[in-house]
Amino acid sequence: MHVALYSRGFVKEDLEDIRFLLEELNRQEITPVIFEPFYRELRPHVQFYPETEVFSHAEDLNQRIEFLVSLGGDGTLLDTVSFIRDKNIPVMGVNFGRLGFLASIGRNEIHEVVDSLISRNYVVDKRTLIHLDTSIPLFGNVPYALNEFTIHKKDTSAMVKIHTYLNGEFLNTYWADGLIVATPTGSTGYSLSCGGPIVFPEAASFVITPVAPHNLNVRPIIVPDNNIISFEVEGRSDQFLCTLDSRMEVIDNRVQLAVKKEDFSISLLRLNEGNFLHTLRNKLLWGIDTRNAGRK
Repeated sequence: MHVALYSRGFVKEDLEDIRFLLEELNRQEITPVIFEPFYRELRPHVQFYPETEVFSHAEDLNQRIEFLVSLGGDGTLLDTVSFIRDKNIPVMGVNFGRLGFLASIGRNEIHEVVDSLISRNYVVDKRTLIHLDTSIPLFGNVPYALNEFTIHKKDTSAMVKIHTYLNGEFLNTYWADGLIVATPTGSTGYSLSCGGPIVFPEAASFVITPVAPHNLNVRPIIVPDNNIISFEVEGRSDQFLCTLDSRMEVIDNRVQLAVKKEDFSISLLRLNEGNFLHTLRNKLLWGIDTRNAGRK
């Protein structure tokens, strides 16, 4: 079995857990295929087994890769989307970061992670992606995102006007710093911090959330994900920001933008005892009121 390992990097506190993960993979005769920059960073600190391999590009992840394990926070896991693309390689996120809605498996569960991959004892969550169509090439071969698409003013310039349409029918003009279109997965990210609702991962919907709207009666709205959402942008500045998750492009108001549901999805793996409700209670500290003592 070949398992890819991806991380943006590490701090010294992570080394013991990384060594333990590599030992567990070796114990189960699993070949680790490590992201090449991460591998180079680890080499002075880790004794690798001879079977260890590396990858650098999406094309390196072929059919022999059965799983990809993300080591970091949610941002690290979002990076993996650009590597696995439509290859249907399941991703399991081990949280070396902070909050961890997506990378919700604790570093203390590494032994369980490896055993679950061997025994196939895990739960697969299919997550919707959002696809961006544009009048000029943007975002290379990865014009999609797991969390959200955004339009945003570039700097400290005045707010922008974002004319928004559903299947060609006018929805609203947002006078705001920007606009977010989030998937259910992304509803607990940037959209949530801007007042958007939490949406269950299996909900077939997108959340449209304005960023710092000038009109107080403008609120986030949930729309079915079979809609095509298109935009026209105006502003005093000639340039705006367009993002897919953590990737960013600078555009002008001549660029035509539209988003829709991507044709394929991504598979996130979790251990059997974890689920979305458990993650919400744990990460958002729901039920911390002592009057809820005894509730599971």
